[in-house]
Amino acid sequence: MRVLVTGAAGFIGFHLSHRLLNEGHEIVGLDNLNDYYSVQLKQDRLAQLQAREGFTFAHLDLENRQEMETLFEDHHLDAVINLAAQAGVRYSLENPRAYISSNIDGFMNILECCRHANTSHLIYASSSSVYGMNTRMPFSVHDNVDHPVSLYAATKKSNELMAHTYSHLYGLRTTGLRFFTVYGPWGRPDMALFLFTKAILSGEPIKVFNQGQMRRDFTYIDDIVEGITRLLGKPAESNPQWDSALPDPGSSSAPYRLFNIGNNQPVPLMDFISAIELALGQEAQKEFLPLQAGDVPATYADIEALADYVGYRPGTNIQQGIQNFVDWYRDYYRQPA
Repeated sequence: MRVLVTGAAGFIGFHLSHRLLNEGHEIVGLDNLNDYYSVQLKQDRLAQLQAREGFTFAHLDLENRQEMETLFEDHHLDAVINLAAQAGVRYSLENPRAYISSNIDGFMNILECCRHANTSHLIYASSSSVYGMNTRMPFSVHDNVDHPVSLYAATKKSNELMAHTYSHLYGLRTTGLRFFTVYGPWGRPDMALFLFTKAILSGEPIKVFNQGQMRRDFTYIDDIVEGITRLLGKPAESNPQWDSALPDPGSSSAPYRLFNIGNNQPVPLMDFISAIELALGQEAQKEFLPLQAGDVPATYADIEALADYVGYRPGTNIQQGIQNFVDWYRDYYRQPA
């Protein structure tokens, strides 16, 4: 297949592109290489991909309608995996317009291009943040998610609604994935594992929010990539049991599906920190702080829908995943073991 992966120089897009190239697919990788976090890290990821046969890079913004239309015209794409977005819950409090531009306007261009190019399947990144004020655990795609607590979450919920509209009106097969705290080598510098590792090695205190009373469904990157790869070969289908009188939010009479993609084993934040300390052989100085605006105290993914659909089961425990990240971090930043 020829697959467009947007956000190809990003954390998930980088790993996914490598996996798909290994399986013999052609990849058109799109990224704007913005400076939300280290451009050098993105360029280093990209350099590895550009060294691979079968990879073509497109340096452009999703929001650029004309260039997006040209990209679709120039490449006959069998599928699109949209991972490009303005990420980060906390940053959405500081720069909200960036989220509307990238996550709403950009996603609109993706949908329109897929529609007019008769793309067979669109997989796109949603987020566990859409669960917002929901407290029933584990989070299920069959529950309504109408109370987001950050603009980032609201844009991801909007993507799900927009995708359903295109599935209903035009028969575009769309699959939305609600990611749960993805971590691993080449990860994002704004995520907890990266921030904690850097601070501990520098002898600086780590910020522990909600007084440490947090739980996250940390999901290792290889497990995420495995789930996406399986879905690529099984485009979204309509649910013949879908009932408009009792509508299931996770499916539809249209070819539209939503899935949680997580580890299904939430980890207390203090246990997560302990695993980092063990991997580093160094204890962290901890600064305990209240819960931040836009954040939630716990996430926990119900992954049964994805397991039933493609047999997805995560296989990487938190200790091994963190050790893999620490090994990569020391090598990349030339830190002594």
